[in-house]
Amino acid sequence: MKKIASFTVNHIDLLTGIYVSRRDYIGAEVITTFDLRFTRPNVEPPMETAGIHTIEHLLATFLRNHSVWSEKTVYFGPMGCRTGFYVLFAGELKSEDIVDVLREAADYVLSYEGEIPGYSPRDCGNYLDNNLTLAKIYMKKFKEEVLDNPVAERLNYPV
Repeated sequence: MKKIASFTVNHIDLLTGIYVSRRDYIGAEVITTFDLRFTRPNVEPPMETAGIHTIEHLLATFLRNHSVWSEKTVYFGPMGCRTGFYVLFAGELKSEDIVDVLREAADYVLSYEGEIPGYSPRDCGNYLDNNLTLAKIYMKKFKEEVLDNPVAERLNYPV
């Protein structure tokens, strides 16, 4: 079997960043999958599920309600390795194209107070596994390392 695209990425040299993971073509439409890497694989510890889960709830809600990006948002969710997230947008996009909306999303998470969207047994299959404080710690790190300094090595996969 062929390796899937995400298993061909050089995880040894991968920094935290925003990377185009793949582009899928469905007729004339393009879906761009981004790898939002919050921690360095196999260097930093993986994120804890409660913080990941909270970021997922907050960013999925933010993106699907955004005045510009709601129509382009296909999916936002965590990576199984717990080092980041995938976000899928309609359109043929580059990493630079989404930095501004991710800055807005980071500010949303960092200033968020109150009940997490979908925080109930009716709305979520594991609602108790959330931690807003931890989500803010992870988001602050990502903002400082990546969004405040979107240099080429954090926007393009290492070779």
